[in-house]
Amino acid sequence: MKIRFLSANEQKLDEVRTILGPVGVDVVPVARRIEEIQTENELDLVRDKLTKAFAIIGRPVFVEHSGIYLDGLNGLPAGLTRIFWSRLNPERFAALVKGLDSQQATAKTVIGYCDGRKMYLFSGEVRGTIATEPAGSREFQWDCVFIPEGETQTFAEMGERKNQISMRRKALDRFAHFLKNTRGVI
Repeated sequence: MKIRFLSANEQKLDEVRTILGPVGVDVVPVARRIEEIQTENELDLVRDKLTKAFAIIGRPVFVEHSGIYLDGLNGLPAGLTRIFWSRLNPERFAALVKGLDSQQATAKTVIGYCDGRKMYLFSGEVRGTIATEPAGSREFQWDCVFIPEGETQTFAEMGERKNQISMRRKALDRFAHFLKNTRGVI
């Protein structure tokens, strides 16, 4: 099955293809950036992003948003993660979190899919901590500071292993299950 994925982020596209390819989903990239609404509510953000994506493409499409939810900031930055991260570099982010009363965090991905009639949302999350110092590649936002529970490495240090345990993996698995069981297409 071919399905369109609207994202201007090459790293997300690579991960999505790596995860969905083996279950029979051929991801067709649409390299466009959608102006995201500024809200801490990731579900509202994904719904708005999906509405805009479908208006542009006019065909079934899915979008994705991943965010980090810091316990020490009462769950922020949440839906504002991209804005928050772009204002800080990895060292400043790690130092900020180090100064909080908790370094615990949740990494969450929400996938939005529109088939032309209805919107569907799928989420996945992973608990973990923020590293005191960034480690690994800094190319993919906060992967260099997030250490999943039970692990000693950041997502950035894990390489392909990240795709087996990530929040994106969990959300995409739910999406693939939906496509297979509801649509019978894969």
